[in-house]
Amino acid sequence: MIKGFKDFLMRGNVVDLAVAVVIGAAFSAIVTAFTSNIINPLIARLGGKNSVEGLAVQLGESDKTVVDFGALITSTLNFLIVAAVVYFVFVLPMNKIKERREKGREPGPSEPTDTELLKEIRDLLAAQQSQQTGPRGH
Repeated sequence: MIKGFKDFLMRGNVVDLAVAVVIGAAFSAIVTAFTSNIINPLIARLGGKNSVEGLAVQLGESDKTVVDFGALITSTLNFLIVAAVVYFVFVLPMNKIKERREKGREPGPSEPTDTELLKEIRDLLAAQQSQQTGPRGH
């Protein structure tokens, strides 16, 4: 069990995953700043003259009754931007590298058929039998 865990760690999957999480978190902060400071004001402006409310609707007297469509749009844009960057910067290049590696590999020897194996066994048995009878020719 320990050997399997060690093999898993040594394959690099854990390191790749850790790097992806750190880069994703850092990039997520950049995207959040972009959408909060550039996209949100634009969305709020679409909602009306009051830039604080934007595309929000207040259903009651309390601040807890505000339905903020702008926040939903912003979160969706955050997700789409992060997903696009992860795909085009990480996934697509890795798939291309994997394709190139697979193209460079030569196919190994093909497995012998059942008939070929049976012929080999027959020949080995015949050779073994002739050795047991010896050079006398019996």
